Amino acid sequence: MVLCFAIMVAACGPDQSTPVAGPESETPAKDQPDSSAVIVSEESSRAKAAIGTFASALQAELKNAMQQGGPVNAIAVCNTTAMPITAEVSTEQGLMLSRVSLKNRNPANAPNDWQREILESFENRKAAGEELATMAWSEVAAVDGKQQFRFMKAIPTGALCLQCHGSNMSTEVSARLTGLYPGDKATGYTEGDIRGAFVVTRDL
Repeated sequence: MVLCFAIMVAACGPDQSTPVAGPESETPAKDQPDSSAVIVSEESSRAKAAIGTFASALQAELKNAMQQGGPVNAIAVCNTTAMPITAEVSTEQGLMLSRVSLKNRNPANAPNDWQREILESFENRKAAGEELATMAWSEVAAVDGKQQFRFMKAIPTGALCLQCHGSNMSTEVSARLTGLYPGDKATGYTEGDIRGAFVVTRDL
């Protein structure tokens, strides 16, 4: 349960952009990587570190909440704590960290156009047999005349996540979710589904 919560948060608005580097799984077929590939590699490492920092901080908060009041208490803590932790990590790391989902619980986690496209591509990659644990995408895009690094990492649905995202949640959990998120779409998942994705962006 705690791990599920620790990998569930907000997104930027839509924009118009022109990509100049492709998915991080694709590298130029050259003896030496070009500058875009180097940037993507370095920034991807930075993004993964920020995601790890966020997940560890939120996990600690939720572990304490679970010990004090179980899943229902953890939901409330996630509702009030996740966003401030996200903002803190973003400021400390000099980037923008968020989470998005095609079936978002919080309206702030709805994807913009390019994020939706990547989430849909993740579903296609999953259908083709790719492992979710390492599924990621990155690019350097031109946005308003400037370069922006973009990174997304898939969030898998684990067995414990189904307590708050499945089809057979407890009455107490359902009631708390309805109270906090009246427009909740993030239910009906099964183990192994893509729950959403972490998003990291940084102006270069």
